[in-house]
Amino acid sequence: MAAAALFRGAALGCSSPARHLRTVSMHRLVHSSGSHVSDPASGAAWTCFPLGERALLRVRGPDSAPFLLGLLTNDLPFPGSEDPAALSPARAGYAHFLSVQGRTLYDVILYGLPEQADQAPTFLLECDSLVLGALQEHLMLHKIRRKVAVEPYPELRVWAVLPCTLEAEASAAVPLSKPQGAAILTRDPRTARMGWRLLAQDEGPALLPRACLGDVWDYHQHRYQQGVPEGVHDLPPGVALPLESNLAFMNGISFTKGCYIGQELTARTHHMGVIRKRLFPVHLVGPLPLDGIPPGTSVLTESGQAAGKYRAGKGDVGLALLHLDKVKGPLHIRTAGGSQVALTASAPDWWPTATK
Repeated sequence: MAAAALFRGAALGCSSPARHLRTVSMHRLVHSSGSHVSDPASGAAWTCFPLGERALLRVRGPDSAPFLLGLLTNDLPFPGSEDPAALSPARAGYAHFLSVQGRTLYDVILYGLPEQADQAPTFLLECDSLVLGALQEHLMLHKIRRKVAVEPYPELRVWAVLPCTLEAEASAAVPLSKPQGAAILTRDPRTARMGWRLLAQDEGPALLPRACLGDVWDYHQHRYQQGVPEGVHDLPPGVALPLESNLAFMNGISFTKGCYIGQELTARTHHMGVIRKRLFPVHLVGPLPLDGIPPGTSVLTESGQAAGKYRAGKGDVGLALLHLDKVKGPLHIRTAGGSQVALTASAPDWWPTATK
C-alpha cells in the first residue's frame, strides 16, 4: 500500500496557528462546480489533526464486497478512481450501518484498498473508537458463511488534513519527494469543506510538505460549523435517523443500490419527501455552563414551544436536531442554572440550495 500521495518533508512555513481555522471559511478552496483546487501535495500550508477518537477495522476476503453491500447505506469505494485529483491508489466513501428499524448504528468512512495479485479484496472502515468492538460484533453477527475476516487495524492512525490559510489555493505546486511508508491520503468523501483524510503509521505533519500539527479542538469546531456529524455523540446509535442527519447531503447513501438492513424506512422517507426535522449547525450566545450544554437539552422558540433538541458541540458551536418550520425564528436553551442561551441555526453553504 505504498502511497503515491505522501511525501517526506519538513513542517515548514505554517505561520498561521491551528486555531485560525475557527474563523477561516474554506469556500475559496472549492470551484463553483464543487471540485478542489488545492491538495496537500501542493506547496500550500496544511494542518494535520490527529483523530485519536477514530479507529480502523479491516474487512477482507473473497466475499468482503457483497458482505458489506448488504449492510451499508452506500455503494463501496472501489480503488482505481478516474478522479485525476486522487492522491492515493485507495478511494474513500461514506456510509452508515442501520438497525432493522432504519436508525443509524455506526457512521463510517470506508477505504477501498488496491487489490494485490495474492490478496483478497480489502476495505478499511474508519469508525468512532468507542464502538470499535460493537461494530466488529455487528459485522460478525451477519457474517454467517461469508468468506470474510474482520479485525481491528491499529497499524494506521487517522488524521484530518485542512488548509492553514485561505492562501492555500494560490500556492504553486512544489517538487514532490519519493513516497515514504505505507499510508493513504484521499479526499474526505462527505464534503469538500472537510479537506482530506490521511491514514499513516507515522506523524502526519512529517509526511506532507509545509504541514504542521493542529489542535483537535479546532478540527471539531470547524466540523460543527460545517454541520458535519461524526461519531456516537453526534449520531447516537439507535436514535439518529440517517436522512434527518443529512446523510444524503454528505454522499452517504445510494437510492439505486441493492437491499441493505434498514433500507425500507429510509427509502420510503426519501421517496415520500417527508423530512420534518434536520440536524443543523448552531451557534450559542450567552453564559454557557462550564461543562457545556448536555446532549438532549430542549431547544425552545421565543414563546417556549419545543423546536428540537441540542445534540452535541464544542464551545459555542454545535449541532441540534430542529423542526424545519421553526428553525428561522429566535431560539434558545434554558440551562440548569435558570439562564437562557440564545441559539442560531444556519444552513451551510455547501448544502443543496433547495434546503436553505
